[in-house]
Amino acid sequence: MVTGVEAPLAVTRVGVVGLGLIGGSVARTLVAAGVDVVATDPDGATRAQAWDAGVRTVGSAAEVLVERPDVLVLAPPLAALPAVLAELAAELPRLVADGGPLPVLTDVGSVKAPVRAAARVAGLEDRYVGAHPMAGTEESGFAASRDDLLPGCTWAVTVAPTTAAGDLLRVLALIAGPLRGVARVVEDATHDAAVALVSHVPHVLATELLNLTTAAPARALALGLAAGSFRDGTRVARTDPRRTQAMVAGNADAVVGALRDATRHLDALADALEGGDDAAVTAFFDAADPVRAALAEAAAGDASPRTETVALGEPGWRERLVSLGAAGAVVARTGRDAITLAVPPPSPK
Repeated sequence: MVTGVEAPLAVTRVGVVGLGLIGGSVARTLVAAGVDVVATDPDGATRAQAWDAGVRTVGSAAEVLVERPDVLVLAPPLAALPAVLAELAAELPRLVADGGPLPVLTDVGSVKAPVRAAARVAGLEDRYVGAHPMAGTEESGFAASRDDLLPGCTWAVTVAPTTAAGDLLRVLALIAGPLRGVARVVEDATHDAAVALVSHVPHVLATELLNLTTAAPARALALGLAAGSFRDGTRVARTDPRRTQAMVAGNADAVVGALRDATRHLDALADALEGGDDAAVTAFFDAADPVRAALAEAAAGDASPRTETVALGEPGWRERLVSLGAAGAVVARTGRDAITLAVPPPSPK
């Protein structure tokens, strides 16, 4: 099991824009690791709360940028991101004129294609490396953030033809170093399709379980009888519905396709149950056997990955990283000019 990455680059100062659950957890984790953090949030009370928790705060995203962090982590709501990027873009020419290093931009959003598009509009795409930690709770806001939420979690790190090798290495160094995460390198569309399946659609289905219960005549009794399966199946639906709505709407293209598929599957199951078609019912419940086997194998930890090294100067290095990441490879080690990945054996068919 790969638990981290050996990275030669040092990340000594990090900027954070947005101090909600994930942004706040990034800031808290880095402060606990001894990293110099400068952060901001549009809400003054949140900035004060973060300051009291040991996070150095300033008044704006532009003020974070002028401190020249090695990496600037963007963690505002998706709807606020274009304005934040425009603010950074307006300040950047002065930093360029003054000389010196410029920050790499990354983010923690659960959808990547819209973020890259916003960075492109702002003229900042060439400094952007996408990132998404697969972590969270049903709570929100800085008060819910923790310094133990992110260590050990898997991050998707997204690249595009504009991604510079040095910028990618810097983001990997942050994730694998003080944030103590595990990284998979992928591209935006593949990431968005994958998180639709494992995050966004589950939020929708969990909400629908609550909707069904809300409208049911037996609601009071059902809630009185509810146990582990209902609790686990609806946990993510107990968060702020506006936050969930924004997340799902931000990845609408991928979510719609998955929901259409789910609707067809459930309609077919209802028809089979109603018609007494035992073979079709059995087929529904057995269709997931390959994924059950893969999950059981991953939980057992018996699979031995092979390693593969991608030289960052070779033609097609980005495409090779993306191909391996889509196959489940995680970053095991980085050098100045290469990334070594741990590649799992093929999943059961």
